[in-house]
Amino acid sequence: MKNVSFQLDHIKLEGLSFGNANKPVVLATHGWLDNAASFIPLAERLNDYHIVAVDYAGHGLSEPRPKGGHYHFLDNIFDMNALIQQQGWQDVILLGHSMGGILASIYAASFPEHVRALVMVEAFGPLTKGEETSPQQLHDAIKSRHAVASKAVHHPSSFEMAVQARLAAGKMNTASAELLMQRNVKEQNGMFSWRTDPRLRTLSPLRLTENQAKAFLSAITCPTLSILGKQGFTELRDAQEKDAHLIQDFHTAEFEGGHHVHMDSPELVSEAMLAFFNKVLKVG
Repeated sequence: MKNVSFQLDHIKLEGLSFGNANKPVVLATHGWLDNAASFIPLAERLNDYHIVAVDYAGHGLSEPRPKGGHYHFLDNIFDMNALIQQQGWQDVILLGHSMGGILASIYAASFPEHVRALVMVEAFGPLTKGEETSPQQLHDAIKSRHAVASKAVHHPSSFEMAVQARLAAGKMNTASAELLMQRNVKEQNGMFSWRTDPRLRTLSPLRLTENQAKAFLSAITCPTLSILGKQGFTELRDAQEKDAHLIQDFHTAEFEGGHHVHMDSPELVSEAMLAFFNKVLKVG
């Protein structure tokens, strides 16, 4: 494992690289408020691949959006494409967890010529809201921006407090929370502070409609594997059962674990991924 840095034209992204650079590239994208360390337990078991896990803008060690700017999840698609183009990855495998899985599915639909395969962990296509809610969505998003801008950030007083805060925010084991916090918290002269940009906590100004989400799922042409945790988000299982038929070459697996099943059960998840790659890509 080594740290990597990517200076794009508009932003600098940081990340972690695993394995041999001459092996097939797997671009790994993390969930909301997580970071590249999310993939450490999994990447250590995928030795025949070059895993590149990036911190999205404002997460982990990557740069935040410029002052005055904000975060819309589709902006990350622009960042992903800029990174893939800069690195010259012509046939990349996408691996995404939660928000990262949503974004990976949208990228695979929009740029099929660059994507060899897609693995979504506890994610299934874009989140949606009815078009009738659009005015209220925009109202609430703008109000949330003002609220976050005027609210003081409460930083942790210790690394242990940061870990406890992450555990309180969502179910995961302590070791996983510690991995994430090592990249989400910085310490200077005995003082601790969050690296995560507070603007990430503002509401989205507009979600896709259900028909738009279906259009993205229908446009995914590469072999696709969905991995769910048995104790993960039940709404993802429901969405998959309803719309999995839209994806041309779809495979699925379920393992013991919660929303971070790739950290809870990395042995089982890595085995499923390797079997999937061997079956549909004839590699490994």
